Amino acid sequence: MGDMSSGRIDQAVPISARSHSQPRLAVIDRDPGFMQVLSKRLSARGWDHRALSSPVTVDALVAMRLNALVVDLAVVGPDGWEYLDRVCSRLGGLAVVVCTGPSSVAQRVRGLRLGADAWITKPCHPEELITVVEAALRRHRRVALPELEAPTAVGELTIRHDLHQVYVGEINVELTAREFEILHLLAQSDRVLRREEIYERVWGYAMAHGDRSVDVFVRKLRQKLRSASPGWSYIHTHFGVGYRFAPQPEDAALETQLEAGHEVGNNPFTTFSPAVNAS
Repeated sequence: MGDMSSGRIDQAVPISARSHSQPRLAVIDRDPGFMQVLSKRLSARGWDHRALSSPVTVDALVAMRLNALVVDLAVVGPDGWEYLDRVCSRLGGLAVVVCTGPSSVAQRVRGLRLGADAWITKPCHPEELITVVEAALRRHRRVALPELEAPTAVGELTIRHDLHQVYVGEINVELTAREFEILHLLAQSDRVLRREEIYERVWGYAMAHGDRSVDVFVRKLRQKLRSASPGWSYIHTHFGVGYRFAPQPEDAALETQLEAGHEVGNNPFTTFSPAVNAS
């Protein structure tokens, strides 16, 4: 596939020339005839659209402030599955439609399970593709883009809301979309959040009795944060209740725990011990 950062933007409709209420779409495709017809139809609808002759990085897609992406996996090449997985996991709010050549049922199922909203087989009519993209946009409710939030600095972390990612210095912690949503939710709250509340606000529906999804994702999130920022403790457990976001250097966190009267070595539910933070 080569260096995705060098992906060339072959055509671009200036954003200033379009209504901001219209969707923004990028199409990764190298079929000039298909792209010419598709571009004319998108322009007639007033859509902001860009034609890309090769895949670009996820950060570049974020910078375009897209609502939807259409990708021909044949253009991406051997790394197509990895690229699709990276785009769908990092950009959960992006409508993604695969429009590519003949494929097997297994390939189509794999693409949809990775997070693609739809899979269209070429040759296809541009009008059909546009209709599928419109349906995906309706599902994502992404007609209007939210205002960008400024980066948030906490402890050694920089939370980039625009990228849905967290950095320590220049190092990307590489959170999945759901891990970022949990961290973002906790970081916005100044209180302990119950597991049920976290589940309802991140997953979107009530948590079933005995469901441990929140604990599993918090454990993975802690592991990544500890690996990237080992000198700090960020997410604290309140046994039987839920989790609280309170960045502290590890030494300060330990002192806080001791002042609260906990026996660090004997308490299996200690909040700040690195040995149990992953649970």
